[in-house]
Amino acid sequence: MAVLLFPALAAPAACIPFTAAPEHVGESVCVTGKVLKVAEGKNGAWFLDLCDDHKTCPFTVVVFARDLRDVGDVRQLAGKQIQLFGKIKLYAGKAEIILKDARQLHGEAAKLPPMPREYDASRHGSYRAGRYRTKGKPADLDPEKR
Repeated sequence: MAVLLFPALAAPAACIPFTAAPEHVGESVCVTGKVLKVAEGKNGAWFLDLCDDHKTCPFTVVVFARDLRDVGDVRQLAGKQIQLFGKIKLYAGKAEIILKDARQLHGEAAKLPPMPREYDASRHGSYRAGRYRTKGKPADLDPEKR
């Protein structure tokens, strides 16, 4: 099944540096680079920044909130060298790979832990506070009034 979803996984291939990714738009390849920063966008998507300035970087990796369960805790990739397999697409003039599954990652980044249980992707990256709410009026916490 993995070979059908990710043909690049069928046979190992040499990875290209992320700086060469724009030359391979439309191709399914392995891209390598060091993740300098992991940032969450306003819409709940996560971005793996491989350059100091993401605005001028020729390549980015995007993980949508709906895919975090299948990818894992992408925050753990900061500072790591990654090898990422996928189809390079062009979005807003920049080359990108959408990371949908942990099996796209190889090397030291291949085994990500899952996102924390309290992470709520449907709330765009909010962590549930675990508040206990009662119905009706708030309880009086003064011990003399109990």
